[in-house]
Amino acid sequence: MKNVSESAILPRLALKRYTAFCVMAMVAVAVVSAGGGGQTAQSSNRLYIYNWTYYTPPSVIEKFEKEYGVTVVYDEFASNEEMFAKLQAGGMGYDIIFPSGDYVSIMINEGMLEKIDKSKLSNMGNVDPAVLQKATYDTTMDYSVPYYWGAAGVAVNTAKVPDFERDWSIFSRADLRGRMTMLDDMREVMGDALVSLGYSVNTKNPDQIAQARDLINTSWKPNLVKFDAEAFGKGYANGDFWVVQGYAEVVYEEIADNEQLKKDTVFFIPEAGGPAYIDSMCILKGARNIDLAHKFIDFIHRPDIYAEFADFFGFPATANIPARQFQKETPYYLPEDLANTELKDDLGAELELYQDAWLTIRLGD
Repeated sequence: MKNVSESAILPRLALKRYTAFCVMAMVAVAVVSAGGGGQTAQSSNRLYIYNWTYYTPPSVIEKFEKEYGVTVVYDEFASNEEMFAKLQAGGMGYDIIFPSGDYVSIMINEGMLEKIDKSKLSNMGNVDPAVLQKATYDTTMDYSVPYYWGAAGVAVNTAKVPDFERDWSIFSRADLRGRMTMLDDMREVMGDALVSLGYSVNTKNPDQIAQARDLINTSWKPNLVKFDAEAFGKGYANGDFWVVQGYAEVVYEEIADNEQLKKDTVFFIPEAGGPAYIDSMCILKGARNIDLAHKFIDFIHRPDIYAEFADFFGFPATANIPARQFQKETPYYLPEDLANTELKDDLGAELELYQDAWLTIRLGD
């Protein structure tokens, strides 16, 4: 999912409906922080979840608790790095965690995950094979079950920009100078440039990375107000920006009260593709409630429940095919819009090539 540096502050309307749940979760998580040894009668009736901030609807948690007569203790993280560091430092006690693909791979290699017992999961046939094909880190769901597959795209105010190509080249338009932003995120922006040049978002070729750097510096950056991962949604909503790279749910939440701007807004993921993410549900090694963890994973992939999750955030039901028939809201984009996207791989030592390129792009801001 989006790292904390990539995401806007919690959208104002969503925050209102989420606050009560978060307060309860903050109180309950003290149980996890306290750690503790063996399983008690009380702990066997609790499911300890460590998930991204603002990523599971309270209604879904409440339904699971009621159906199974249990209590969910919900703790949150804002980035894969934060999650991994806490677990490495001994912050255990969780049953289910939600890492992104590259961290699933890392945690498998580190022996940090329990194997998934597929005999306990009746809804795994609902998982979209296209998502599993993308999830090269664990295509057979031995250690992880996909939760959500998503990507950033481009939002355009068509009242201000009536004619445009639905690809990354929109950021090359000098006539829109001073009205556009891109994310302050190295892999996202560099990935978009690489795709525009016909390369993989995970290339380790120095020449290709240099070409992407030059495209951004010479053709895109001069037209941008800034690289912005904090307030692009608010800037778009108040009319400062007409074109923004970002996450659909952030933009549409910010314009929820502006009916005209909602009608004028088009969001697209370029057909050429770009960087994407898959967040997965994993059972942490040493989990106290492995059976209950399997029940929760299976519960999420029940079509009506997955549809409720997707509708709450305006997501397409990317990871669950039958859920698409249960959705009541029109999603901001479609699963097929992600067909040409690529997951961001762990680049190892070659990440330094990207960091050097990004430094030259950000110098002078």
